[in-house]
Amino acid sequence: MATTTATRPRAASRTVNTLTTGRLPKAAPFVILLGSWVVMGVVFALLAAAEVTDGFTWVPAIILGTVLYAVLVFVIAFQVEGIRRAKDRVVTTAVTAAFIIALVPLVSVLVTVVSSGAARFDGNFFSMSMRNVVGAGGGGLHALTGTLLITALAAVISVPIGLLTAIYLVEYGRGRLARAITFFVDVMTGIPSIVAGLFAYALFVIFFGEGVRMGAAGSVALAVLMIPVVVRSTEEMLKLVPNELREAAYALGVPKWLTIVKVVLPTSIAGITTGVMLAVARVIGETAPLLITAGFTASMNYDLFDGRMQSLPVFAYSSYVSQGTDAAAYLDRAWTSALTLILIVMALNLVARFIARAFAPKLGR
Repeated sequence: MATTTATRPRAASRTVNTLTTGRLPKAAPFVILLGSWVVMGVVFALLAAAEVTDGFTWVPAIILGTVLYAVLVFVIAFQVEGIRRAKDRVVTTAVTAAFIIALVPLVSVLVTVVSSGAARFDGNFFSMSMRNVVGAGGGGLHALTGTLLITALAAVISVPIGLLTAIYLVEYGRGRLARAITFFVDVMTGIPSIVAGLFAYALFVIFFGEGVRMGAAGSVALAVLMIPVVVRSTEEMLKLVPNELREAAYALGVPKWLTIVKVVLPTSIAGITTGVMLAVARVIGETAPLLITAGFTASMNYDLFDGRMQSLPVFAYSSYVSQGTDAAAYLDRAWTSALTLILIVMALNLVARFIARAFAPKLGR
């Protein structure tokens, strides 16, 4: 008995020492990474000096330097910290590298659009249309106005339909009808945007005849693309509401419809708002359906039900494809249209965050 008692503290001591000793300094990974980059940079510089490669390029040096870092950090960590921490550092390196690889295209797009679109991001672009303009000058006010009007009407159409459909699927839907609706929503999520444009055009041809072009048709096409996104996002948010909240309302004698309005929707309003903003961001840059349904024009048009209406995606596309005598002016307007679209999407996300924070249920007293 004494031997067993005496050995227990020593075993515990060995376990604690294994977990707490033998760690690399916090700065060691950064030093190893920097050293790996420097080594590969020197190697590529020597290869370029020996004319083995066509000049020095830093991208392969960084990529191969990162690979070298992963090998070195595994070996060093294995010698100092053991196999568990060595594997952990390698996995951390792989995850961080994957994140940076995914971030590089986004940063590249933002830098390119901002640098190219800043040339015409001025007051004239937001106060003038392209009426009677064939070269430099003009602006995209007519396209900006058309984008806002078409997208607003599309949201007015799609948000109530998508919200009510999601409420039905979560709160009421059972049996074959609910399964059929879910199936068709999944199918609609993957339809090409050009199909939505053809559907809206065919629908308006029935009422207005061949060759119809108007902003409302573009709104219907965008609504077809928005509805499945709104349904899916709202459905997931409603499912996250605890059933205990519903049961507590039912226990107090509150009708089901009032429970949905007063308990379920306020609890999930933050996620629903985010889903709606994602749906708007999904369609605000669509070009193909608006080319078919709304067309394009160089003049202002505030009436969604009368005549062609320009939009920012179509304006950017037409400016790039149909360059006039001053090609640089057309390209500048195209880049500025793209920059404006990015800023609109950013503004919508900020508004969604504000609404979600303002209307989210308060947990404190």
